[in-house]
Amino acid sequence: MKRVGIIAKRGVPEALEAVRDVLQWLKERKYAVTIDEKTASSLGIKGSPAEKVPSKSDIILVFGGDGTLLSAARMVGDMGIPILGINLGTLGFITEISRNEMLMNLDKVFSGKYKLEERIRLSADVYRSGKKAAGYSALNDVVLNKSALSRMFQLDIHINKKYVTTFKADGLIVSTPTGSTAHSLSAGGPVLYPTVESFVMTPICPHTLTSRPLVLPDDFILEAVIKSGDNVYMTLDGQVGSPLRANDRIMIKKARFTTNLVHLYDRDYFYILRSKMKWGE
Repeated sequence: MKRVGIIAKRGVPEALEAVRDVLQWLKERKYAVTIDEKTASSLGIKGSPAEKVPSKSDIILVFGGDGTLLSAARMVGDMGIPILGINLGTLGFITEISRNEMLMNLDKVFSGKYKLEERIRLSADVYRSGKKAAGYSALNDVVLNKSALSRMFQLDIHINKKYVTTFKADGLIVSTPTGSTAHSLSAGGPVLYPTVESFVMTPICPHTLTSRPLVLPDDFILEAVIKSGDNVYMTLDGQVGSPLRANDRIMIKKARFTTNLVHLYDRDYFYILRSKMKWGE
């Protein structure tokens, strides 16, 4: 790993301070560094557009919280470039290391003392009048819900072309294992171990007591058809999305590529559950 990309959360002084420290550390070790242009501008140096950083990097360091890492993962797309998250947020469930242990753990990573963890992504394609209208991918989740007033809408669910049920609900969350501790968890979904080969379908406030979350193998294909309701919206990772119409079909399945996250060998997922999610208390 000779080329290092840096993407940082905008408008956060702590992020700039952390980037400045890491730049000095990398410069002393003669690594080639590419920084997203907005962070670089704040530091008074030359940078590149954020979306071009991955193509110039062997590894990407992300300074921020989980949202910044999700954004960086979307920029990486199918290039497979490893991502290391440095947590400057409040929770930081998928960012790997904290600010106060940053340089010590960077030394471990650049000495080869790390492992890559492949996280599945979801692809979500919207079909309208028989034609593909939009296509996206998500590391955390695909969410169908109302974009304005909190009113229920109706949607048919098919899995592997077999009819499953018709939901009348505030929305639907389809989550990867990575995203199972995000929006899906708050809607009553289960926690999935990050590398388990599955995804979970979680209704949001369904109008029945029997509509429970459903865990599915990750080689299944889920189809949701909007049957009724105005102002329905599809959101990917809570960051990008698309308005939907009645009779739109949304095909959700495992994406053909994964996101590679850098982890230290001594990382303890269950400790993270206890310390950050208060699991078991």
